[in-house]
Amino acid sequence: MVDRLVSDTGVEVFVLDNLHSGSTENLRQSWNQIRFVEGDIRDSELLCRLMPGKDAVMHFAAQSNVLGADRDLEYSFTTNVAGTFNVLRAAEQAHVGRVVFASSREVYGEPKAMPVSETTPLEPKNAYGASKLAGEVYCRAFAARGLHAVVLRLANVYGSRDQGRVIPVFIDNAIQGKPLILNGGDQILDFIHVDTVTEVLCKACFGVYLSEPVNIGSGIGITIKDVAQLILNLAGSFGATVCRHSNPLEVGRFVADTTRLCSHFGVSPPKERMPGLEDLILARKGLVR
Repeated sequence: MVDRLVSDTGVEVFVLDNLHSGSTENLRQSWNQIRFVEGDIRDSELLCRLMPGKDAVMHFAAQSNVLGADRDLEYSFTTNVAGTFNVLRAAEQAHVGRVVFASSREVYGEPKAMPVSETTPLEPKNAYGASKLAGEVYCRAFAARGLHAVVLRLANVYGSRDQGRVIPVFIDNAIQGKPLILNGGDQILDFIHVDTVTEVLCKACFGVYLSEPVNIGSGIGITIKDVAQLILNLAGSFGATVCRHSNPLEVGRFVADTTRLCSHFGVSPPKERMPGLEDLILARKGLVR
């Protein structure tokens, strides 16, 4: 997102990150054109010092892992809920024009029907989903007070610089000839490439203000088992898949209704399954296409 803002918009970019899961290495391409502060959104005084003079905020700071949030409930709450409140309050006090909040498809829990529209009841089944829903509620509360807060519900985002999640783990194992461990395998999920997500984020930040939440997904469902096989095929790997029991904390099925995405942002996700996956595999192999 930072690279896109620097290269495509020319705006001055200020980055705040506690590096709990990120790395300054990911900012190398734009490092000399941005301002970076290592800090935490749980520090309300820091936010109040840094926020004045900013025109817009893209709020991605979170414990963004379902199992990680369950293992450390306090961190996920203080970051995802209290931290989001801190961001919104500091933005309001500094008269920031807009806050874009990265929410999650986890707020829906296990949907009864697919594709899932934004009017579907919100019934999160884990601590991560609950924390994101709480963040959305605070966004609505501050919007009622006049702050332009945009809520985007992201599906499963994949792309370069990702680590520790299903796609990069599958790719690394496939390249190394290790088994791909499937926790279940029959889950049906919606994967959206990060390039599409950053395109939408720019429109949400700089375009016409939208007061209603929007799903950011591909609208295409694929099973984890099929994702694993696709990666094995593209990597030319002879590795195997190993199925284990699914984790009850994880949502087993989600496909986004992209009607609002297309109508509000004019963005039509690619129709093929998981575009750019082969490029990711080549990059992980150290090859240049």
